[in-house]
Parts: sequence; C-alpha cells; structure tokens
Amino acid sequence: MKFSGLTLALVLSAANAFTLPRHSTLAKSTVIGSLSLSCGRRATSLNSLVEPSRSSSASGRTKDEIAIELASGKILEGGQVIDFSSVKGDSKAETALAEARKVVMQSRTKSGMKHESVVTVSDQNQILGINDDVIKEVGHELGEFADPEMVQNCASYLRSTAPAGFFDESSNNKESSFRSQEFSAAEKMEFDEILRKAYIESGEVTSAFAKTFYLGTQLLPEVSREAIWAIYVWCRRTDEIVDAPRGDDDEDMLTDLSSWEIRLENLWNSGAVEDVFDLCLLDVRIRYPNLPIVPFIDMVRGMLMDVPDLGQDRYDTFDELHLYCYRVAGTVGLMSMPIFGCAPGYNEDAAREPALSLGVAFQLTNILRDIGEDATTRGRIYIPRKDMEEFGVTEEQIFAQRVDENFVNFMKFQIERARTYYDRARRGVFMLAEESRLPVQASLDAYGEILTKIEENNYDTLTKRAYVDKWEKMLIIPFSWYRTLEISKTLPLPGDRPFLM
Repeated sequence: MKFSGLTLALVLSAANAFTLPRHSTLAKSTVIGSLSLSCGRRATSLNSLVEPSRSSSASGRTKDEIAIELASGKILEGGQVIDFSSVKGDSKAETALAEARKVVMQSRTKSGMKHESVVTVSDQNQILGINDDVIKEVGHELGEFADPEMVQNCASYLRSTAPAGFFDESSNNKESSFRSQEFSAAEKMEFDEILRKAYIESGEVTSAFAKTFYLGTQLLPEVSREAIWAIYVWCRRTDEIVDAPRGDDDEDMLTDLSSWEIRLENLWNSGAVEDVFDLCLLDVRIRYPNLPIVPFIDMVRGMLMDVPDLGQDRYDTFDELHLYCYRVAGTVGLMSMPIFGCAPGYNEDAAREPALSLGVAFQLTNILRDIGEDATTRGRIYIPRKDMEEFGVTEEQIFAQRVDENFVNFMKFQIERARTYYDRARRGVFMLAEESRLPVQASLDAYGEILTKIEENNYDTLTKRAYVDKWEKMLIIPFSWYRTLEISKTLPLPGDRPFLM
C-alpha cells in the first residue's frame, strides 16, 4: 500500500507506508507517511510479469462504482483539490468488508465477549498489525512490558482523565465507574510509566519504517511528537493487516480489517483498548478531542484499493488517482491537523485544502519515484492511463523499463503537476501553530527534493530510484526554517517558486 509516512508529517498535514510509509505506505503511507510510510504493499504475482502483454489487471471496481465515488467528492478552493472525506460507494470491497463485519459481530455475540473485545483470526500471540516483519525492523519484541490486565487498568486511568460525557457511558466497559474510581499516587506512576514505554516503542516503529518522517518529528514539542507517533503506528498497523502474508484468499484479511475498524470505533466511542499501542491512541483521543475518526475510516478504504480483486491496479484518469491519494495520504494530513494546531486567525477548515494538497503532492511523488518498481515487482501502474496515452507511453515499455523521449516528456508533465500541489500546500504552513511550521516545511522540502533527484536521473524512474540521503535532508533544514518566515513570501530563496497568496 502506498501509504506515505512523510505524508504524515506532513500533513500536514499523513505520504509508502503507513505502506505510509513506503517502507508506506503508512500507506507511498504515509503517510502517518509521512513519513515515508510509503509502506510496503502486498506483492501480487501476475502473469503479466512473465509475459509482457501485461495489460491485464486485477481490478475489483467497476466503472460505475468508481464514477459514483468520484461524483461524491467536494471540489475545494481553486479547483485543484477534491475532498473525498466519508465517500463510500456500493462497491465489491464495501460489500466484502460489511460481510466480514457481520461475521465478527456474530462471533463476538456467540462467545459473550464484552463490548471492547473484538475477534481476529491473526496469531493471538501477536499484537494485531505488529507482525514478524515489524518486529524484525524494530529489532526487538514489542509490547511485552505490560500484560492485558495492566493495559486495561491503564486504560481505566486514562478514561478517568477525560471530561464527563466524553465517552459513551452506556457501553459495556462501564466507563462511568472508571471516572469515579480513585487511583493512588503509586498506581498513577505505574500507569504513566506504561504509557511512556508505549510511546517510546511507537517512536521506534516510526523510526524503523519512516526515517525521514521520524527526523521531522524531532522538531516538534514532545506531546505533539508522541501524538504523531501514535497516529503513525495506527496507520502502520492498518497497512500491515492488509499486507500480511496470507493464503490464497482475503477472507482472513477482511475479518482482521473489520475487527480493526470495530476496535477503532470502540476506542473513539467508549475509550476501549486491547493492547499497549491502543493506549497511545486513547491518550491522543483525550488530549485532542477534535481529532476526527473519519480520516481513519477513510484510510481503511484506501488500503482496500490495493487489494487484488477488490481494489484497483490501474487508474484511467487523474481524478481516480486523486481519490486514492486522498485515502492513503490526504487522510494522514487530516489526522495530523489537530496535533499541529492552527495559527491565530486560522482554523482547520481553512487549513484543510493545503493539508489535502500536501497529501496529493507526497503521494504523487511516491508514485513517480516508484513507477518501475511498482510495475516489475507488484504488477501495478498507478499513473493515469489517459496521461500515458496523451504522451505516447505504453504499459509494455514500462514493464520493459524502456525510457524514451515520450517517457521523459511524460515525467516532466507529472513532476510539474506534483509541484503545483506542493505550491498549494506551502500556503498551509503559515496557517499552522508556530512550533509546527518547521517540521512540516522541512518534511515538504525533503520530500519535494525527490522530484529534483528524478530530474537529475534524467527522468528515469524505471531503472533508477531517486533518493535523498540523510545529510542532504539535514542540510535542507536551514532553508526550510527561512521558508517559515513571512519575509520568504516576498523575498524567496534563489530557485524557489513564487509563493501562492
């Protein structure tokens, strides 16, 4: 899944990663990208990889389904960005997810589980979404510092810190009794330590999968930094649920994904948790009461768009790709906005268009960077077919990794399109709280530099991978700092594009 980790940072909002990161890609995330949460996506074995007639695709979405979803989007200021928030069509993917949800709910009812408990089919010895690949990347086991009882006691303590009426008191977790419960000083210290360790491990996961994004979070205040890590880990886990190695069908994946969505709803509505990483998201939910659940739900739909026979592996138009970019990257921006805060005179409604613009910019950057890799290893071509036809670029040449003049001109057009979204996104930096501007601008600049690297590689993203190394990213920060100053709007750095007022 192309979930961009940098996206996350972004948002900046989440843009590889989640799948984020592309590992994601959270996700090309992210992103809680990102981040590049371009996260890793499910690799599908297609006959086209062996024999280049390769035009066959495994789309589970009909043209009518796609058209209905596209028509439901809301065009924002300037006509360049479409807000697909809460858009759901009567699709094969939605039907499959709904059926899986029924199975989960029936299983829970039969077993007499409590409201906050959710059935999954994954290895019960593992935390859902924290599989062996994640543990390997981090370098050690995760979540072992607290047993289930300690987790639930800590959740009770966190819920007790929420205002009266914040959570649904009629749910089976008996949250009302938790709020009246008294905790000793020793218990509070124990719970704070559990939460501290959970945040530390969230940072480790973020660092392992989204190094550029993680670097950007180091520029944030501690509370904001930890909140972004918690969001990134949720995105990462969502991506891992979809991309985890499984059998020949997706029934187990759909069951786990439905369980995951129900868990999210339970956390939002009643403060219910199931593991240590849920504690972090619960803490964020309480600290940032305006944090919406919608972008989290929408990201789940974005992950499904990469699932064979349910989603798409080809996109006819840019509007279709725009929907994908919103779901796997723009959502991260919307998740992040309450964390970054707004400057005086602005609100999240005003910052929404720049946030979604950056999500599109990050995701397009991931897609352009990985054209060759996506085709040859995953059988996927994200770039719109109509754009390819206009420039005389064929699927056959992409699979054959043949760069010619048509492909170069095509890439020049795509890069310019991506940069227009970076331009629109930069306006949003000045809408953010002052302490959040540098991390976002630095993430924007570091990711945008990938486009420059593509140009330096003579636009060859079929056989080469554009890459910005650690020291180059560090050297960008002083320039990013200048771009957060008001004077940069009228006195730009040499080579900078004009600031969009």
